Amino acid sequence: MPFAPILHRCFAACLVPLLLGAASLADATELSGIAVIVAPGYTVRDLDKHELALIYKRKKRLWPDGRRIAPVNLPAGQNIRKAFSVAILGRTPEEMDDYWRDQYFHGELPPFVASSEEAVIRLVATTPGAIGYVPLCLADKRVNVVLTIDDGLPCPR
Repeated sequence: MPFAPILHRCFAACLVPLLLGAASLADATELSGIAVIVAPGYTVRDLDKHELALIYKRKKRLWPDGRRIAPVNLPAGQNIRKAFSVAILGRTPEEMDDYWRDQYFHGELPPFVASSEEAVIRLVATTPGAIGYVPLCLADKRVNVVLTIDDGLPCPR
């Protein structure tokens, strides 16, 4: 019966990707909070959500040691950016557009936007005074986690 070997190969060819897809789906559902990060070795004491909001609205400009604060955002369309913005600023990124239009006429620009979580980690790790946020599951030894925000977003790994 030549049909049986073909059926076995087809079954194996279909089942293996299906099982691998299920495994990656299980990994994708790992939940992660948001890690607020600074450069390694730099400690920020008593950082809370209110102070973080002042930093991201550009109302607080200097760290206690006099170093200029450089906040870093992710693109507005990313779920983590939306969760961070709502949790810290009380508004979605789109709702913050009006705030930044008004601030522009006062000479204020919004925080720098990095293209990805990895870009945020690299930028924060190498820029004195920088602060950013990434999924907690992606924060590593290149950065120091100074605040965790629980939001229940899936880890993008």
